[in-house]
Amino acid sequence: MELLIKNTKIVLKKGDITEEDTEAIVNAANSSLMGGGGVDGAIHSKGGPEIKEECKRIRETLYPEGLPTGKAVVTTGGKLKAIYVIHTVGPICSSGKLTEKKRKLLKDAYFNSLKLAEDKGIKSISFPSISTGAYRCPLEESAKVALETVIQFAREGTNIREIRFILFTEESYNIYENLLRKPNNEL
Repeated sequence: MELLIKNTKIVLKKGDITEEDTEAIVNAANSSLMGGGGVDGAIHSKGGPEIKEECKRIRETLYPEGLPTGKAVVTTGGKLKAIYVIHTVGPICSSGKLTEKKRKLLKDAYFNSLKLAEDKGIKSISFPSISTGAYRCPLEESAKVALETVIQFAREGTNIREIRFILFTEESYNIYENLLRKPNNEL
């Protein structure tokens, strides 16, 4: 499914984010930036050691305590099709609830990733559904935050021409699609 807002195409796709050919893909990272499970582990594994080496330098110089939730940094894409990986940390919803504070942190993760991409002149970017896997944030509420943030970013005008959501399961794809089909994008 696709939606055009100003000059930015928003695309929903079921698939594997490590296979995307956008200029950048977003990694739903943990604060250590050293890889982990899910999307994070897959990106580090498929992208090769160059990504981890750049993450180590970021930890040594910019974020010795780890990347704070909601912030974003960029590294090479290593052996991936994407040139860059934008690493961001979403909130952990151990209770399974997306509180107002966690909702803001999730919004920040999407917004700061987009802002970083724009600042680097990146024209296409792919996102996973941040925080809805191991971090256990509720899928529908989190999808709503993701889509609202991306749509608002596009409405305000950006040089990013394509923003993709690469959704790993049929369930997540269907939830994002149902939200995006609402009239006038009123999520």
